[in-house]
Amino acid sequence: MVYMPKNISKIDEWQQERQRMFKAVSAQGKIIQYLGKTFVVYKNTFWPFRDSQPLVKNFKIKKGEHVLDMGTGSGVIAIFACYRGAEKVVAVDINPAAIKSTRHNAKMHGFEKMIVVKRSNLFENIGKEQFDVITANLPFRNKRAHDVVAKSQWDTGLKTNKQFFKEVRKHLRPKGRIYFAQSNFGAIEEIKTLAKAARFSIKVIGRQSADGKVFYAFVLKPR
Repeated sequence: MVYMPKNISKIDEWQQERQRMFKAVSAQGKIIQYLGKTFVVYKNTFWPFRDSQPLVKNFKIKKGEHVLDMGTGSGVIAIFACYRGAEKVVAVDINPAAIKSTRHNAKMHGFEKMIVVKRSNLFENIGKEQFDVITANLPFRNKRAHDVVAKSQWDTGLKTNKQFFKEVRKHLRPKGRIYFAQSNFGAIEEIKTLAKAARFSIKVIGRQSADGKVFYAFVLKPR
């Protein structure tokens, strides 16, 4: 069972403050420590945070698998997929600042030849490629996003999430799986409905609590 935080206005304030922080990063970027590893984020990039930790701590990558990381942000999920044994990772984001951050981090961790970074609105620039694993840390909340930074947290009318589930199946290999992040203050029930309508089973594989917020990781498999 998922329990919404009692004071959603506090969530609004917290997310708005984080957006201001993302925008205030200097031209040199900001160093972030995340699960024992160092990353750099440039201005307007979503920072690595607890939201993705249940996914990163619990997702399984078999040696040699091909992975698509949707909404890569600073590239942390893509990079951890390489550490877990992925042969190739395509890291995608609509935000040009995220593309810059991911390319820097892929090189810094020695995976620049394994990680292909693409600016794309979801699957727009993926072509017909299929993957063993698709990871997705999409914006959690159905709330109007006024710029590209807000779009990292808010999804106006759930347009991005709906389009993801409309298109994802044709990019997933028959025995593939999706790892998906969400939160108790996000559109979690709507996501479960979208997943089931797209004929995926959905199961919680990890969760993490902090200050009344609960972050979840799900695994989805074709039915």
